Amino acid sequence: MLQIFKTCENNTLKELSIVEKDTVKGAWFNLTRPTGDEIKQVAEVINLDPDYLRDALDSEERSRLEIEEDVMLIITNIPLMEDENTFDTLPLGIILTPNHIVTVSLKENNILSFFNQDTSKLFHTDERTKFLFHILFRSTKFYLRYLNRINSRTDQIELELRRTMKNKALFQLFEVQKSLVYFTTALKDNGVVLEKLMRLRQNINLHHIFKLNEEDEDMLEDVIIENKQALEMVEMHRNILESMMDAFASIISNNLNMVMKFLTSMTIILAIPTMIASFWGMNVPVPMAHTHHYAAFMLIIITSFIGTSIVAAILAKKNLF
Repeated sequence: MLQIFKTCENNTLKELSIVEKDTVKGAWFNLTRPTGDEIKQVAEVINLDPDYLRDALDSEERSRLEIEEDVMLIITNIPLMEDENTFDTLPLGIILTPNHIVTVSLKENNILSFFNQDTSKLFHTDERTKFLFHILFRSTKFYLRYLNRINSRTDQIELELRRTMKNKALFQLFEVQKSLVYFTTALKDNGVVLEKLMRLRQNINLHHIFKLNEEDEDMLEDVIIENKQALEMVEMHRNILESMMDAFASIISNNLNMVMKFLTSMTIILAIPTMIASFWGMNVPVPMAHTHHYAAFMLIIITSFIGTSIVAAILAKKNLF
């Protein structure tokens, strides 16, 4: 899907057509799951190598920064919530040219959908550098928002695990842990890209595509701070979750040991009457063979009960129940 937007003089956002080549200067080209024809059209209109547009369509693409002549390619990984337990990251390509800004992504996402008619007063498509920082800042905010959801979900899973040790809850905890690994990797790579952008702010050779004023520098610093804060929170939650997983693994192992200890003790206790009954059940002469059957039976029952009680008392004294 291809959408072209441009900020008008009254700070409203106007959607343009690809055929309006004379009016797309200062426009924002937003490509979501683009077709080959859409990539070709955009590349022709803004005189861009199509490979720049295809780079962000690789789901495994890492965050990076490339500069070549009049084009700056920034690939950043943005957070994505697939369901209440599963979070992932998605490569987002942002391309700056002297006259345009282009975004390319594989899926629709909350970061880019924020920039619409209702929020058009907060950004300008012709202010490409500032618009770039708005996108990056929004991405770090969503990392923090999803971290809060992950924290709440982790608390729910923990309560569920306290009540019952079901595999379903453990698998949910594993999914959350995997999501935090994705977040950690993405935020570290994004931080490297942000630091490179900060070092480029004084490069006069790039002022035609990447020029920062004092307000832009402050905004970039805010993005870097937010990214570091998000990374610290992710690592903190990840450490807590790993400790929680280890603790629950120890609890499960301890519970299993207690069950096995109880079953072993019960096996020993039940072996006493079984052994006594086996002796008197053999097809050979045994004591009380000629005694009155009822008296002999009661004597054997009493003997088994006394032996079982003694063994049970010994095991209980050793805390084997």
